[in-house]
Amino acid sequence: MNNTLLEFKNLVTEFHTEGKVVTAVNNISFTLNKGETIGIVGESGSGKSVTSLSAMRLVPSPPGKIAAGEILFHKKDGDVVDFLKISEKEMRQYRGNEIAMIFQEPMTSLNPVFTCGDQVMEAIMLHQSISQSEAKELTIKLFEEVQLPDPERIFSTYPHQISGGQKQRVMIAMAMSCQPSVLVADEPTTALDVTVQKTILELMQNLQKEHDMGILFITHDLGVIAELADKVVVMYNGNIVEQGSVWDIFNNPQHPYTKGLLACRPPLDKRYKFLPTVGDFMQTNDKGENIANDITVEDFTKDLVISKAERNKKQKLLFAQEPLLQIKNLKTYFPVRNGFFGGITDYVKAVDDISFDVYTGETLGLVGESGCGKTTTGRTILRLNEPTFGQMLYKNKDIGTFNEQELREFRKEVQIIFQDPYSSLNPRMTIGNAIMEPMQVHAILANDEERKKRVEELLEKVSLGAEYFNRYPHEFSGGQRQRIGIARALAVNPKFIICDESVSALDVSVQAQVLNLLNDLKQEFGLTYIFISHDLSVVKYMSDRMVVMQNGKIEEMGDADQIYLQAKTAYTKRLISAIPEGRKENIKNPYKV
Repeated sequence: MNNTLLEFKNLVTEFHTEGKVVTAVNNISFTLNKGETIGIVGESGSGKSVTSLSAMRLVPSPPGKIAAGEILFHKKDGDVVDFLKISEKEMRQYRGNEIAMIFQEPMTSLNPVFTCGDQVMEAIMLHQSISQSEAKELTIKLFEEVQLPDPERIFSTYPHQISGGQKQRVMIAMAMSCQPSVLVADEPTTALDVTVQKTILELMQNLQKEHDMGILFITHDLGVIAELADKVVVMYNGNIVEQGSVWDIFNNPQHPYTKGLLACRPPLDKRYKFLPTVGDFMQTNDKGENIANDITVEDFTKDLVISKAERNKKQKLLFAQEPLLQIKNLKTYFPVRNGFFGGITDYVKAVDDISFDVYTGETLGLVGESGCGKTTTGRTILRLNEPTFGQMLYKNKDIGTFNEQELREFRKEVQIIFQDPYSSLNPRMTIGNAIMEPMQVHAILANDEERKKRVEELLEKVSLGAEYFNRYPHEFSGGQRQRIGIARALAVNPKFIICDESVSALDVSVQAQVLNLLNDLKQEFGLTYIFISHDLSVVKYMSDRMVVMQNGKIEEMGDADQIYLQAKTAYTKRLISAIPEGRKENIKNPYKV
């Protein structure tokens, strides 16, 4: 019996821009079988999303064009259809019905003017000849299947009224509505908390078992792949550089790029002096060819481990000092206004009576799920949100009592790197001017000529280079924009930086570079960090101590390694168990009889 579902044969997808042809997918071939999950990994720009859009025939044209190859779909009756040879009208019979897709960004792929229920019903009624009431029943049943709370209420809510994880579940319900043979999932869990990610991955596995579906799972996180996939396809610059079973790829990676991707995730069971990056395993020469330095992941990382004694010595020195920042019983409440006159009916207790200290030269990690109050804590320290109650002392001075002049001086010393680098940069300002602006505001250096020189030095420091001075934010990738945010924070020579989810949207390899950069700068300039993230593995790698938050309160606080190894509260244990570890030991060995 033929188990094949979808075959990619020599697929080439190109984008034609201003007299230039960019080959986004270059002559790739692989096969997806029934009940199988293939993980497609690679960093941004490697061609993995374009591969999935090609399978759906959704590549935007112009500028995109599928130039060559075949995408063969094996129907249930044994017939084979080449998706690239049929008309758009025929393709619509398959799209959403036989092959469905969960897009990367649930907010932008749901229509804001229709309710969630209507959007799923529309997909059902397009492909199945059933009445409206039956479609509604089926939609509510699907919402139950994807474990949405109160499905009937969510049926009539709009996308902006539910959380990111719930939006993603609505998208999964829509994709599953016609019981497709193939499900294409494009980074469906990238921006979600680990606990939400875990439930969504389990949900996809259960649905796959029930319906014997083939899944193409696209991600840049190899930890997720280890827990979910049967086979792995590694893409780099539009080419497949390696493919094989999960066991083979994790235990014996051949290509240096795969080795780099495997090595650059922060390990959970030990601490490295720095994180390896793809560049440590492969260099590019002047002709653009990749040169591998044949070294295994184990050989490269064996000398990077920091011993317990080293770490304890550093901790002793840190905590012997006076605290630099003291937070005492801090509360930040937001009023809920209702009714015609906008009277206050309730308060959202975003930060609810928390206390902690930060020592000079320390990195304190703040971790928790979305909505736990970690970002509000960071913003309140800078008085971007005003505190409702409590005391915040910086160098023994009360931040809450600062006047405008004192606050400006304080903000020169304490900077923030925002979560979304794109929305925190002015699109009409070149990045050179964006970095120079805070220096002008705080009258740092004598004139603009000296400031420009300083900006060029900072750009070099964050591995961008002076030639980028006159470029605009849209000309940079996410990782590069994040570095610009770091350079701008450093421009005023701060002593203390609050990093708010500053690596959450980055590829693992770029994330490793940014984390290394933050640690190098900390050493060089003697900085102190509050590091906010929902990714516990990153917080554990970066932090000396860790604060776990839930519902505006501190659940647990202590040494980062200690909390990971011996969590006290049930909530922290749940957060830790949800981390996709990607450990070799957890992968089934297909060669064992």
